[in-house]
Amino acid sequence: MPTPTERQRMIDTVRELPARVEAAVMGLGERQMDEPGEGGEWSVRQIVHHLADSHMNLFSRVKLALTEEKPTLKPYDQEAWAKLPDVTSVPIDASLSILQGLHQRAVALFSGLPEEAWSRSVIHPERGVLTVENLLTTFVGHGQAHLDQIAAVRKTQGW
Repeated sequence: MPTPTERQRMIDTVRELPARVEAAVMGLGERQMDEPGEGGEWSVRQIVHHLADSHMNLFSRVKLALTEEKPTLKPYDQEAWAKLPDVTSVPIDASLSILQGLHQRAVALFSGLPEEAWSRSVIHPERGVLTVENLLTTFVGHGQAHLDQIAAVRKTQGW
């Protein structure tokens, strides 16, 4: 279990993610947003919209853990979501705005939790029992993984 100081560093990372995503896509045009990564990986547009989708789900899962007794979560097909029209045709500014507001709320939520709330849990059908602390760790790791993925697309495309 992370110390309160380590937990605060994770919350700070959640706070910083929207600005880091904006910096990662700075200077890219609409056409570049749709260029795939190496081996057909997601485009930058798909990655940014996926971050918003995924973090909305994560935030909801945290709130479920805090307000219900071990609720069972419903997984979703992120590959299928990444191909829907709201992902393939909408400018990324929409999802950057979502990330900004969502992360502001997530930071407020995580920062205000009493110690006992960190062990509250949900049941994920594929991943098993997850605590609020696990979900915070997921926020951090997931965001970083997709920042790395954006950097890889930029490198592959030579931007």
